[in-house]
Amino acid sequence: MFFNFRASIFNLINQAKRGYVRKCSIKELNAGLTKNLTISRNFATEKYSDSLPEDLSSIPIERIRNFSIIAHVDHGKSTLADRLLELTGAISKDSQNRQVLDSLQVEKERGITVKAQTVSILHKYKNENYLLNLIDTPGHVDFSNEVSRSLAACDGVILLVDACHGIQAQTVANYYLAKSRKLSVVPVLNKIDIMHANPERVIKDLNSLFGIDPSEVLKISAKLGTGILEVLPKVIEKISPPNVNRNTPFRALIFDSWFDKYRGALNLIYVHDGFLKIGDEIQSFTSGKSYPIKSISLLRPMETAVTKISAGQVGLISCNMRNSKESIIGDTIHIKTTECTPITSFKPQKPMVFAGIYPSDQSKHVVLRGAIEKLVLNDSAVTVSLDSSPALGQGWRLGFLGLLHMEVFCQRLQQEYSVEPVITAPSVIYRLKLKNPKVIKQHGNNILELSNAALFPEPPDVEEYYEPLVSGTIITPTEFLGDIISLCVDRRGVQESSVNIDNDRILMKYILPLSEIIFDFNDRLKSVSSGYASFNYEDYGYNITNVVRLDILLNGKKVEEFSRIVHCSKATLVGKDMVARLKELIPRQMVQIAIQACVGSKILARETIKAYRKDVTAKLYGGDVTRRMKLLKQQSEGKKKMRMFANIRVPHETFINVLKR
Repeated sequence: MFFNFRASIFNLINQAKRGYVRKCSIKELNAGLTKNLTISRNFATEKYSDSLPEDLSSIPIERIRNFSIIAHVDHGKSTLADRLLELTGAISKDSQNRQVLDSLQVEKERGITVKAQTVSILHKYKNENYLLNLIDTPGHVDFSNEVSRSLAACDGVILLVDACHGIQAQTVANYYLAKSRKLSVVPVLNKIDIMHANPERVIKDLNSLFGIDPSEVLKISAKLGTGILEVLPKVIEKISPPNVNRNTPFRALIFDSWFDKYRGALNLIYVHDGFLKIGDEIQSFTSGKSYPIKSISLLRPMETAVTKISAGQVGLISCNMRNSKESIIGDTIHIKTTECTPITSFKPQKPMVFAGIYPSDQSKHVVLRGAIEKLVLNDSAVTVSLDSSPALGQGWRLGFLGLLHMEVFCQRLQQEYSVEPVITAPSVIYRLKLKNPKVIKQHGNNILELSNAALFPEPPDVEEYYEPLVSGTIITPTEFLGDIISLCVDRRGVQESSVNIDNDRILMKYILPLSEIIFDFNDRLKSVSSGYASFNYEDYGYNITNVVRLDILLNGKKVEEFSRIVHCSKATLVGKDMVARLKELIPRQMVQIAIQACVGSKILARETIKAYRKDVTAKLYGGDVTRRMKLLKQQSEGKKKMRMFANIRVPHETFINVLKR
């Protein structure tokens, strides 16, 4: 321990020399080292056992706290969770323990949290053991469903804010999400050790935006451990114990689940009433099916087996649930012999981005289907429906909350289940109000929702078109205001409001079409603002628009697999891009190929692939010129006949490369 502490002193001094730590006086430096020494002594002297008491249900409800850590992406949630786990003895103090709760390979590679993780820890406060159920949540807007369902099992949150970047767009969204559930908020300011940190400015912003008392804000450095000792006592004091009842029949909420190949579907539950023990038979309120409880465990963060859990606690149960479709996030479970009412659950968010997923080879269809079913169990925000394509075969249409959500899901399919799917370009769902009685009778409704351009009806059959909108929140330094406004206007955005947070930063709200932001809007925003602007969005409903179906013709023949739904103002730009890509991907053939992009009968763009030319006159030498003309005429007539009867050969790889992102 002495050598570890001495190493930490030299590390802190070296960081100060290199400028990673903000400039401070010798007195402040000594104070920080003293706190680190206090933490190190606590690790060395306090006896925290990894095992739980034999009767965990003996811990009264008054000494249970259920809370989450919410913040914008990259504000240090997982690092703070590491320090809290070390402080309570759940994990050892080791330099290798970094982002312990980020257990997925995709999380370690991308450096972000994509899956909410739960851990139960014991902490001694005023000579009493407190059971703390901590949930580390993602910070990116595409995983806001993880935050929403996690808050359903919480009574309070730690609102973590970066002392350098201050309040960001997702900070605002998460704060109001917690307040809408009437949860207690513990404000914590992280990264105060960084040279460019400005805690005073950020605390002032917290007060002006959220009305948070500056004296309530804790200042910490999760990386160095400064101020960590003050966090858990504040959580215990400010967050109330769960409002549950142990004297009523068992009732619990399923708020997470995943698949284990040996035990089947595992459910993470929040016990609202009564208690549950091994051997009890539970029943699903939604499906009505019953299951015997085989095992109960707590996450510490590794599974620790227990025999019983009571109201107010969070536990993992195994109950021979072999079919992943039977585990429903948000479902209420209860003892089979008793009746109950469902627990008020969270409202699952609707998917906003849709993409087709197909096996690279139809022989792997069953393998891909099983992988998708198991992964959807662990990611309840994804919706699945059957789909088919003449070019790619049988597949599925999956709905996601955003583009990053889609990328992470597909990456997890490859890493966790070793499948190689083909993913088509993402699209959104449009609503069409039909006016042709025959088409209305065919679909059974005058409102048609679709994202597949191949099913797009003819314009005379449609009365009005509607596209999905989002309400976007942008927080940016004022020096980048002009470029960001230009970007939003280019994406057909309409400004709703603009509020100055302070003299240097501004908060803007824009109404934007979802189809304009799912591809590269966030990347462009970061580019024009040098990485300082942040963006968050939420559903804003549908609005009337003018969209068209863009078709691709090859020598006058329509290829439906290449069709797209685009806004009329972007049709020419998208059409030119499509024909240019196809010219590179389609190989040259014996006939000339005309690639055209059109809307209806109007041609918007064209590229031509020249035909191979065979020199039929190469064998001629001398003689009359009529012989040469005769051979060239025969070649010309043969090419006309070939163009009339022969099909253009478009390789399967061309469809894949054009359809996928």
